[in-house]
Amino acid sequence: MRKKETQIGLATKSQVKDVFTIFNAIHPLPSDVLVYLQQHMNSLQLKKGDVLHVAGDVCEKIYFIRKGAIRGYVLEDKKDITTWISVENELAASIASFVLQIPSVDNLEAIEEAELVGISYADLQKLYALIPAFNIPARRMYEKYYADAEIRALIGRLSKAQSKYEFFLRTYHHLANRIQLTYIASFLGINLATLSRVRSKIMRKGKILAAASI
Repeated sequence: MRKKETQIGLATKSQVKDVFTIFNAIHPLPSDVLVYLQQHMNSLQLKKGDVLHVAGDVCEKIYFIRKGAIRGYVLEDKKDITTWISVENELAASIASFVLQIPSVDNLEAIEEAELVGISYADLQKLYALIPAFNIPARRMYEKYYADAEIRALIGRLSKAQSKYEFFLRTYHHLANRIQLTYIASFLGINLATLSRVRSKIMRKGKILAAASI
Protein backbone atom coordinates (compact mmCIF):
# COMPACT_ATOMS: atom_id res chain seq x y z
CA MET A 1 0.00 0.00 0.00
CA ARG A 2 1.42 3.33 -1.07
CA LYS A 3 0.40 6.68 0.35
CA LYS A 4 -1.33 8.93 -2.14
CA GLU A 5 1.03 11.43 -3.76
CA THR A 6 -1.07 13.00 -6.52
CA GLN A 7 -2.59 16.37 -5.64
CA ILE A 8 -6.29 17.09 -5.99
CA GLY A 9 -7.14 19.75 -8.56
CA LEU A 10 -10.28 21.37 -9.92
CA ALA A 11 -12.06 19.03 -12.35
CA THR A 12 -12.03 19.98 -16.01
CA LYS A 13 -15.23 21.00 -17.80
CA SER A 14 -15.05 17.79 -19.82
CA GLN A 15 -14.78 15.62 -16.70
CA VAL A 16 -17.68 17.36 -14.99
CA LYS A 17 -19.83 17.26 -18.13
CA ASP A 18 -19.39 13.48 -18.33
CA VAL A 19 -20.59 13.12 -14.73
CA PHE A 20 -23.47 15.53 -15.32
CA THR A 21 -24.55 13.57 -18.42
CA ILE A 22 -24.88 10.39 -16.37
CA PHE A 23 -26.93 12.09 -13.64
CA ASN A 24 -29.02 13.89 -16.25
CA ALA A 25 -29.84 10.56 -17.93
CA ILE A 26 -31.24 9.31 -14.61
CA HIS A 27 -33.39 12.41 -14.17
CA PRO A 28 -33.44 15.64 -16.25
CA LEU A 29 -31.52 18.40 -14.50
CA PRO A 30 -31.29 22.18 -14.99
CA SER A 31 -28.05 23.58 -16.37
CA ASP A 32 -27.47 25.23 -12.98
CA VAL A 33 -26.37 21.82 -11.70
CA LEU A 34 -23.63 21.62 -14.32
CA VAL A 35 -22.42 25.11 -13.42
CA TYR A 36 -22.35 24.25 -9.71
CA LEU A 37 -20.48 21.00 -10.27
CA GLN A 38 -17.90 22.74 -12.44
CA GLN A 39 -17.24 25.12 -9.56
CA HIS A 40 -17.05 22.50 -6.81
CA MET A 41 -15.85 19.16 -8.19
CA ASN A 42 -12.23 18.05 -7.98
CA SER A 43 -10.29 15.53 -10.05
CA LEU A 44 -7.76 13.03 -8.82
CA GLN A 45 -5.35 10.69 -10.61
CA LEU A 46 -4.23 7.57 -8.73
CA LYS A 47 -1.64 4.95 -9.50
CA LYS A 48 -2.23 1.30 -8.66
CA GLY A 49 -1.65 0.90 -4.91
CA ASP A 50 -2.31 4.54 -4.03
CA VAL A 51 -4.45 5.17 -0.96
CA LEU A 52 -7.62 7.20 -1.37
CA HIS A 53 -8.84 7.07 2.23
CA VAL A 54 -7.52 5.70 5.54
CA ALA A 55 -9.67 3.96 8.16
CA GLY A 56 -10.30 6.13 11.21
CA ASP A 57 -10.57 9.36 9.22
CA VAL A 58 -13.91 10.94 8.35
CA CYS A 59 -14.65 10.47 4.64
CA GLU A 60 -15.03 14.07 3.45
CA LYS A 61 -15.52 13.37 -0.26
CA ILE A 62 -17.50 11.03 -2.46
CA TYR A 63 -15.94 10.13 -5.80
CA PHE A 64 -17.26 9.15 -9.21
CA ILE A 65 -14.94 6.73 -11.01
CA ARG A 66 -14.23 7.76 -14.60
CA LYS A 67 -11.48 5.18 -15.09
CA GLY A 68 -9.98 2.31 -13.12
CA ALA A 69 -10.95 0.31 -10.05
CA ILE A 70 -11.11 1.11 -6.33
CA ARG A 71 -11.56 -1.33 -3.47
CA GLY A 72 -12.58 -0.92 0.13
CA TYR A 73 -10.90 -3.11 2.70
CA VAL A 74 -10.54 -3.60 6.43
CA LEU A 75 -7.68 -5.01 8.49
CA GLU A 76 -8.46 -7.65 11.09
CA ASP A 77 -5.56 -9.23 13.00
CA LYS A 78 -3.26 -8.00 10.22
CA LYS A 79 -5.48 -9.78 7.66
CA ASP A 80 -6.53 -7.73 4.63
CA ILE A 81 -10.25 -8.23 3.85
CA THR A 82 -11.74 -6.71 0.70
CA THR A 83 -15.27 -5.46 1.39
CA TRP A 84 -16.22 -3.97 -2.00
CA ILE A 85 -14.86 -3.21 -5.46
CA SER A 86 -16.07 -0.38 -7.72
CA VAL A 87 -15.15 0.46 -11.32
CA GLU A 88 -16.09 2.99 -14.00
CA ASN A 89 -19.38 4.89 -13.60
CA GLU A 90 -19.70 3.80 -9.97
CA LEU A 91 -19.19 5.60 -6.69
CA ALA A 92 -16.22 5.28 -4.36
CA ALA A 93 -16.44 6.34 -0.73
CA SER A 94 -16.52 5.03 2.79
CA ILE A 95 -20.25 5.52 2.47
CA ALA A 96 -21.37 5.29 6.11
CA SER A 97 -18.56 7.64 7.12
CA PHE A 98 -19.46 10.07 4.33
CA VAL A 99 -23.21 10.11 4.97
CA LEU A 100 -22.98 10.25 8.77
CA GLN A 101 -19.69 12.18 8.93
CA ILE A 102 -18.17 9.76 11.42
CA PRO A 103 -14.77 7.99 11.42
CA SER A 104 -14.63 5.19 8.87
CA VAL A 105 -13.84 1.53 9.41
CA ASP A 106 -12.53 0.85 5.91
CA ASN A 107 -9.59 1.91 3.77
CA LEU A 108 -9.89 2.83 0.09
CA GLU A 109 -7.19 1.85 -2.39
CA ALA A 110 -6.72 2.02 -6.17
CA ILE A 111 -6.20 -1.49 -7.54
CA GLU A 112 -5.80 -0.11 -11.06
CA GLU A 113 -4.62 3.24 -12.33
CA ALA A 114 -7.65 5.45 -11.71
CA GLU A 115 -9.19 8.78 -12.61
CA LEU A 116 -11.75 10.11 -10.13
CA VAL A 117 -13.99 13.15 -9.88
CA GLY A 118 -15.18 14.03 -6.39
CA ILE A 119 -17.25 16.47 -4.38
CA SER A 120 -17.10 17.26 -0.66
CA TYR A 121 -19.86 16.47 1.81
CA ALA A 122 -20.41 20.17 2.52
CA ASP A 123 -20.66 21.12 -1.16
CA LEU A 124 -23.01 18.23 -1.88
CA GLN A 125 -25.35 19.27 0.94
CA LYS A 126 -25.42 22.81 -0.48
CA LEU A 127 -26.30 21.43 -3.91
CA TYR A 128 -29.22 19.44 -2.46
CA ALA A 129 -30.57 22.63 -0.88
CA LEU A 130 -29.92 24.96 -3.81
CA ILE A 131 -31.26 22.69 -6.57
CA PRO A 132 -33.75 20.14 -5.15
CA ALA A 133 -34.04 18.36 -8.52
CA PHE A 134 -30.55 16.93 -7.96
CA ASN A 135 -31.89 14.95 -5.00
CA ILE A 136 -33.63 12.54 -7.39
CA PRO A 137 -30.64 11.17 -9.36
CA ALA A 138 -28.53 11.26 -6.19
CA ARG A 139 -31.14 9.18 -4.39
CA ARG A 140 -31.19 6.65 -7.21
CA MET A 141 -27.41 6.35 -7.12
CA TYR A 142 -27.59 5.72 -3.38
CA GLU A 143 -30.33 3.12 -4.00
CA LYS A 144 -28.02 1.27 -6.37
CA TYR A 145 -25.25 1.47 -3.78
CA TYR A 146 -27.59 -0.02 -1.18
CA ALA A 147 -28.70 -2.79 -3.56
CA ASP A 148 -25.05 -3.67 -4.22
CA ALA A 149 -24.44 -3.77 -0.46
CA GLU A 150 -27.29 -6.27 -0.08
CA ILE A 151 -25.75 -8.48 -2.77
CA ARG A 152 -22.40 -8.35 -0.97
CA ALA A 153 -24.12 -9.35 2.27
CA LEU A 154 -25.77 -12.32 0.54
CA ILE A 155 -22.43 -13.50 -0.85
CA GLY A 156 -20.96 -13.30 2.64
CA ARG A 157 -23.71 -15.52 4.09
CA LEU A 158 -23.34 -18.32 1.54
CA SER A 159 -21.39 -21.20 3.07
CA LYS A 160 -20.00 -23.01 0.00
CA ALA A 161 -17.10 -21.56 -1.95
CA GLN A 162 -18.55 -22.65 -5.30
CA SER A 163 -21.91 -21.04 -4.48
CA LYS A 164 -20.14 -17.83 -3.56
CA TYR A 165 -18.21 -17.70 -6.82
CA GLU A 166 -21.18 -18.66 -8.98
CA PHE A 167 -23.22 -15.90 -7.35
CA PHE A 168 -20.30 -13.53 -7.92
CA LEU A 169 -20.25 -14.47 -11.62
CA ARG A 170 -23.97 -13.73 -11.90
CA THR A 171 -23.81 -10.35 -10.17
CA TYR A 172 -20.24 -9.12 -10.78
CA HIS A 173 -19.40 -10.85 -14.07
CA HIS A 174 -17.74 -7.65 -15.34
CA LEU A 175 -15.07 -8.05 -12.65
CA ALA A 176 -14.39 -11.77 -13.04
CA ASN A 177 -11.62 -11.53 -15.66
CA ARG A 178 -10.46 -8.06 -14.74
CA ILE A 179 -9.74 -7.91 -11.02
CA GLN A 180 -6.76 -9.66 -9.43
CA LEU A 181 -7.81 -13.04 -7.99
CA THR A 182 -6.32 -12.18 -4.60
CA TYR A 183 -8.89 -9.41 -4.20
CA ILE A 184 -11.77 -11.55 -5.49
CA ALA A 185 -10.90 -14.34 -3.05
CA SER A 186 -10.74 -11.86 -0.19
CA PHE A 187 -14.06 -10.30 -1.29
CA LEU A 188 -15.70 -13.74 -1.29
CA GLY A 189 -14.19 -14.73 2.06
CA ILE A 190 -12.29 -17.74 0.73
CA ASN A 191 -8.59 -18.41 0.27
CA LEU A 192 -6.86 -18.08 -3.08
CA ALA A 193 -6.20 -21.81 -3.50
CA THR A 194 -9.88 -22.60 -2.99
CA LEU A 195 -10.92 -19.95 -5.49
CA SER A 196 -8.50 -21.35 -8.07
CA ARG A 197 -9.97 -24.86 -7.63
CA VAL A 198 -13.53 -23.57 -7.92
CA ARG A 199 -12.71 -21.54 -11.04
CA SER A 200 -11.08 -24.57 -12.69
CA LYS A 201 -14.07 -26.76 -11.85
CA ILE A 202 -16.54 -24.24 -13.29
CA MET A 203 -14.42 -23.74 -16.41
CA ARG A 204 -14.25 -27.52 -17.00
CA LYS A 205 -18.00 -27.79 -16.50
CA GLY A 206 -18.54 -24.97 -18.99
CA LYS A 207 -16.36 -26.65 -21.61
CA ILE A 208 -18.23 -29.95 -21.17
CA LEU A 209 -21.60 -28.22 -21.58
CA ALA A 210 -20.34 -26.34 -24.63
CA ALA A 211 -19.08 -29.54 -26.23
CA ALA A 212 -22.39 -31.32 -25.51
CA SER A 213 -24.33 -28.57 -27.28
CA ILE A 214 -22.34 -28.86 -30.53
